Amino acid sequence: MKKISFFATLMLLSFSIGADAQFLKNVGNAIKQGSSQNTQQSSSSSSSQQQAAKPVAGTQKSGGALKENNGPVYYVSNAGSARAAGTSADAPAKDIQKILNNIRDNQQDGAIIRIAEGNYLGYMNVGYIEISNWVTLEGGWNESFTERNPLKYVTKMEPTQDQLGSNGSRGVIHTMRSLDDVTAKQPKGTLIIDGIFINLGFENIYMPNDPSDPRNGCPSDKFETGRLVDAIPPQVQHQIFFSDGWIAGNVIIRNCLILNGVYFGLQFGSRCGEVEIYNNVFVGNRMGAVRITGGDKNGEASHVSFHHNTVAFSWCRDKEQGDMGYGYECMTYINCDLYNNIFACNNYAAISRTHVLSGPDKVIEAKRKTNIYDNAFFLNAADLQLPNSGGGKWLNVKVENFEDLDESILPKVEGNFELKKGDPFVEALDQDYLEAFANLKIVTSSSFNPNSAANQFRSAMGMNMQGTETIRPSMYGNRYNYDKALLLFGAKEGYGAQKP
Repeated sequence: MKKISFFATLMLLSFSIGADAQFLKNVGNAIKQGSSQNTQQSSSSSSSQQQAAKPVAGTQKSGGALKENNGPVYYVSNAGSARAAGTSADAPAKDIQKILNNIRDNQQDGAIIRIAEGNYLGYMNVGYIEISNWVTLEGGWNESFTERNPLKYVTKMEPTQDQLGSNGSRGVIHTMRSLDDVTAKQPKGTLIIDGIFINLGFENIYMPNDPSDPRNGCPSDKFETGRLVDAIPPQVQHQIFFSDGWIAGNVIIRNCLILNGVYFGLQFGSRCGEVEIYNNVFVGNRMGAVRITGGDKNGEASHVSFHHNTVAFSWCRDKEQGDMGYGYECMTYINCDLYNNIFACNNYAAISRTHVLSGPDKVIEAKRKTNIYDNAFFLNAADLQLPNSGGGKWLNVKVENFEDLDESILPKVEGNFELKKGDPFVEALDQDYLEAFANLKIVTSSSFNPNSAANQFRSAMGMNMQGTETIRPSMYGNRYNYDKALLLFGAKEGYGAQKP
């Protein structure tokens, strides 16, 4: 067991930019309660086995029993054939996209695609897949399709920089406009993503993992990379899960890993239906881990149940770290229930409810229900972020103050708490990453000489004089280790993602 003692000292950063009022607002108390031990294990295998997709033991759905798809079953394996139809476990297809295209062409809504362990990068390795029908993608099968265990038989979508030229305009899992229907009043079908582990950490562009140069934002040689490069270009920005239009149906996303996303983890709009997101691990995603917007003008057609998820290290929009960086964003025109989740070390706020309807739409906003209960929080810059009625900066609320909020904002808010020292979840985090996050600082410097030859010339020509500003964070969006992210499944019984 490796002993790490860093909680006794914390270098509170001194910002000269807008992040000072937001970042690490409640870090002091959380640090005192934090863990001082690293109990990471080398094995990420689970002893549990299952033959079909099932809800996680001990969890409950809040939106009622959503129907599972029960259409034709297809099989996909890296060991399969590119020409196979994939209708038999003995003769699986090799390409997920080929099967998705066949389902589209044959209008087979409700089809199920079982996917064996391996890394899948779409047609001709373009780095994404496109979904046009109500289907189930079910990863975590062994090659013979006789046993299912997502942690043991890992079904992965892990693009590299080889895909940078072919996947920039698509989410890694990208749903098409055919899932929308502007006339829909009831869900048209159900889309299920189950047991797919997606990691953009080898496609993103990072600074070198060289701690000797402060420009790299690399806290130590124990890091895989330096900081994330946020400039565009060269960084390609696309979501891990994204919809090309609204989704007019139910969506279930479970037993997935959403890791190192460069531009949101899940981002889509629900025109109508129940969205249930549970038993997933979200780590190291930039902008936000989850953003789901409602598409019904009355705000009543869609609901999100977000429960038993682990959401950690969501990073701000850029290295200045002055905005975004949310674990879950509560959006307008949609109701949501958030419960039994773990929100840890989110760079701007664990939960944001900053989008609010006003003016003639106030009557719609008044019907909106956001319930946040029985969640665990740890070391977030803010646990909940709200608009400030006085204007200016956001109102950052600590978990212990949730029950002080008006019931019109949070009707149900009981049972939320801050994790304490020695909690198994805190110990399961990458301790080197956690230490660097707790001591994160941003150094800014500027240089302006009005008497320089260049500025004297610009002044004489009626041009604005110029200076330079340097912003150097000690870390920002550095790649989180894939194997250590897997350890977060089942790290705390009853809260966050359990072992599927």
